[in-house]
Amino acid sequence: MYISTTPQNLDKTFSQSSSDFVDYLEKENSGKEPDLQEHFFDQNNDRVSPEHVVKEIDGNTAKLKKTEPKFYSLTVNPSQRELKHINNDPEKLKQYVREIMKDYAASFHRDRPVSVADIKYFAKIEYERTYKGFDKEVRENQPFRGKVAKLENQIRKAERGETTRNVQAIKKELENVKLLVPHWLDGKIVEQGMKKPGLQTHVHILVSRKDVTNKYSLSYGSKYMQSESKLNGKVVKRGFNRNQFYDDAEKKFDTLFKYKRNFVETYEARKTYLKDPYRYFAHLLKLPTNERSAAFKILGKAGVNIPRVNIPTNKVQLALKTIKQFKRAMDIARSSSSIGI
Repeated sequence: MYISTTPQNLDKTFSQSSSDFVDYLEKENSGKEPDLQEHFFDQNNDRVSPEHVVKEIDGNTAKLKKTEPKFYSLTVNPSQRELKHINNDPEKLKQYVREIMKDYAASFHRDRPVSVADIKYFAKIEYERTYKGFDKEVRENQPFRGKVAKLENQIRKAERGETTRNVQAIKKELENVKLLVPHWLDGKIVEQGMKKPGLQTHVHILVSRKDVTNKYSLSYGSKYMQSESKLNGKVVKRGFNRNQFYDDAEKKFDTLFKYKRNFVETYEARKTYLKDPYRYFAHLLKLPTNERSAAFKILGKAGVNIPRVNIPTNKVQLALKTIKQFKRAMDIARSSSSIGI
């Protein structure tokens, strides 16, 4: 389970309203009959109109400066393995979101407990993802796409008699170039904007910066985890415990749906990898045989090429070359936005 959070875009060309973002989240409803459209939901309602979302978020910004975010966007990204476990059931995802928003509220460090009743949020399920320019498949295909486009243009020119080149010779050259293209999908070269295959269901959550009373700021973006400061001579608690939120959200999925999480899928593993790849790999090799096999399978599906190693699992000292190979493979997969590792 991977949860990402970003503040509202405050670029000069971006509206101070949430309407642009809400319109963006309505993209999958375009052209669909009303009864087939996906609706926004909150803690208590399954059908919330886009107009109501904009009104509530935009009207809950008291005393916020123009340069301050008015809302935050959380994206809940289950892995394909997790989605298969719950049969890609949108009702279960709604249930999960409502539970983790309780954890989100509890992660704020304030003078009084913060509950989900204090949070103003709206969520929406999406079922599709498209390839972006930073995805590995798009980046690795890019040099070949240019050559393919150039040769296809030359073929059209030759067929119109605008060049003396032999059409068949160009087509042969085109076939040879296409053989080198690494990533294809349904007979087409993978490019930016194409829909990704497999289960891609995820949830966007729009969270107001202010609480439901429009008096207090509840900023996920606080640079503090848990701290206290003096304001007008009074001690004030502040901060948001991200580690607690991510850890609780992961455990909530496992508890709700009886999911047996592998080491490589855990938030703790992701933190360990970023801080100490050596320790991450050592832990991976010391897993019980069946868990280690499952871990390698999960990593493989995420695009990680596991280096061949013949190192006893009871030894902590691992070959530096192997660690470097593994880290390189992990970094490539992570840069391709592979969910679940």
